[in-house]
Amino acid sequence: MSVAGFNAVNNITANGNSTATISGESASQHHSERFILTLRLELDAAAVRQAVAEAVMERGPVDVLVANAGAAKGLTLATTDAASWQRDIHLNLNGTYHTVEAVRASMIERQNGVLVLIGSVNGMAALGHPAYSAAKAGLISYTKALAIELGRYGIRANIVCPGTVKTQAWQARVDKNPQVFEDLKKWYPLRDFATPDDIADAVLFLASPMARVITGVALPVDGGLMAGNRLMAEELTLESL
Repeated sequence: MSVAGFNAVNNITANGNSTATISGESASQHHSERFILTLRLELDAAAVRQAVAEAVMERGPVDVLVANAGAAKGLTLATTDAASWQRDIHLNLNGTYHTVEAVRASMIERQNGVLVLIGSVNGMAALGHPAYSAAKAGLISYTKALAIELGRYGIRANIVCPGTVKTQAWQARVDKNPQVFEDLKKWYPLRDFATPDDIADAVLFLASPMARVITGVALPVDGGLMAGNRLMAEELTLESL
């Protein structure tokens, strides 16, 4: 499999809910190979460090880290209890922090690296799932902190914030309301939703040399959802837009 110049894709799995994708270059006596590893990690900091260390021992240092942790339990404040709040914060915020920490020192030592975090438009506006949203808002602030503190070492940090993405995670809602995507279109200026490939394209861009002077950015990939609300604009202006 080859994606944007990276190849030799390997999967390492363990029990856990946080996924980190790391890429780098593996040099041997005969050849040099660029690769991507996907690690499904425990959320425990020590387990994350161990998994990344084992990958580095096998393949060499990490040049690009994509930290993708995402799940939401509490739908509203009324249905969120202390346990579900802690779970959503731990997975979505702490899990990403532990993953970045596992590579940060090495990137500083080598004066090179790219960090791409996966956030959500929920971190930019109140769209339900309050604990998940609070965690994703925290990731945006964390990304900016990474950018300003690590920039002097040649390390870039950005965060991709997807809107609605057509994945299996939506199947329960589709089963409940087969028209859910049609009903949602009115809130999206492009009247369309991202696919996983759209998110991957944004990540690949931010990880590439084309984005060499881009850091500290929260990039919505959301069909225009965060741009504003046409229906509200029409009611405010009493004009048809």
